[in-house]
Amino acid sequence: MFWYDGQLIDRQTLELAIDNPGLLYGATVFTTLRVYEKSLDHRLTHWQSHCDRLTLSLQAFGWKFPDWQRLRQGALQLLSRYPILRIVIFADGKEWISGRYLPEDLAVRQQQGIVGWLADTPIYKRSLANYKTGNYLGAWLALQQAQKYGAKEAILIDENGNWLETSTGNLWGWKEGCWWTPLSDERILPGIVRSQLLVWLRSQNIPIRENNWTPDFVRDLKVIAYSNCGVEIVPFSEIFSVNNCRKCKYNRQALSQLLDFFRHNR
Repeated sequence: MFWYDGQLIDRQTLELAIDNPGLLYGATVFTTLRVYEKSLDHRLTHWQSHCDRLTLSLQAFGWKFPDWQRLRQGALQLLSRYPILRIVIFADGKEWISGRYLPEDLAVRQQQGIVGWLADTPIYKRSLANYKTGNYLGAWLALQQAQKYGAKEAILIDENGNWLETSTGNLWGWKEGCWWTPLSDERILPGIVRSQLLVWLRSQNIPIRENNWTPDFVRDLKVIAYSNCGVEIVPFSEIFSVNNCRKCKYNRQALSQLLDFFRHNR
């Protein structure tokens, strides 16, 4: 079941014209949100932040805005069924909302960490990386490759080998009593959870810095994790590449500084 262009549709296929730019070029913008307590107004759902993200992208591309009231109506129709909603806006302003469930093993991932794969080439980086567009091929390919190797996530790099983000979220690292996250520039998506965590850490007087994650810098990070609106925070237990494999520590005290944001706002 999904919502498209003002209608709730109970089937598994969406009909698009063969010349639709979204079909031909991935010409859409989207956002993925987790609905807490089945409420768009819950403070962890960040409904307005997601609408603002869509607005900024549509303005940048000169595309038509959706009917915002109808968009909210569609989300309300689906939130009783799905805890995660993916909201897509086409260039002509039509909205498409689909839903999915949380990973069944999410609690295990959060408690034990996951295996990550360091993408060995910058071809996997996202197109127009600071916007969330429908052209997600680079990140999708990286995730498929990671899964072939038995990993749950891929870490994307630039042409100099600097770490940027994961295939689905933003990176966090901890060492020497300070949290670090890659600079928010045109190379990464400034995620909504990332932005909220930056505000939270600073409000709690917890040291946090943004910087370039060079190979030398990441070498001695004690904790590495990633965030997105669906999984919140998930640490890595191991990250491997073609020529290297590193174990990552699970530092409960350090990770609690990030997790407390979600506990405080539930």
